Amino acid sequence: ALSAQAEAPFYEEWWFLLVMALSSLILILLVVFALVLHGQSKKYKNCNGGKTISNVEESVTLDNGGFTALELNSRHLNI
Repeated sequence: ALSAQAEAPFYEEWWFLLVMALSSLILILLVVFALVLHGQSKKYKNCNGGKTISNVEESVTLDNGGFTALELNSRHLNI
């Protein structure tokens, strides 16, 4: 009598397990690199935003003798 399954299934072969392990490793590394790059771009974005705001504030304060100008429109409200 011959066995119906003479060979092991392909998912139990050494080459298939090796390919799956390497594919999983590459996928994990891509996710880690994407997260690192995303974090660095956020860090640089925050740094540039802070510098721009401080430059704008400095130009506003220097235009008016060191104080920012604030004009209020006085209105009388009817109650």
